[in-house]
Amino acid sequence: MHKIAEVEAAKQLMTEAKDWSVWHWLTEKRRVREAADAATDALERAEKKVKAHWPEDVRKLYPAAVREVKKADDAAYEARMSAEATFDEAERRMSARLAREGAQQAIDAYCLHEHAIRLAEAVARNKVSQ
Repeated sequence: MHKIAEVEAAKQLMTEAKDWSVWHWLTEKRRVREAADAATDALERAEKKVKAHWPEDVRKLYPAAVREVKKADDAAYEARMSAEATFDEAERRMSARLAREGAQQAIDAYCLHEHAIRLAEAVARNKVSQ
């Protein structure tokens, strides 16, 4: 899997954001949300593209034939939902600590989604080579 520009930009922004004050979070939350949405959309497009190239028999059996990919997909989704919940709570409480925690959770979620895509690519490669 190649690096996705939107994901790399969001990771960089989230890494910087882990040092922000509450005021900085309040002034930049729209930019953070836009970067997060762009990264999520890009990852979902990449995932769909990979899975669209799965052979027909693999697609029909999903998730039974590819439990590992399904588990990785689920873990990435749960991590993303956790990050979003943390960001929501940070905004409600106006908490920089929670916002920083959410930023790290978002980075982790991107990494998990990238891992799931790499697993999906491996399924396609292994099936084609058999």
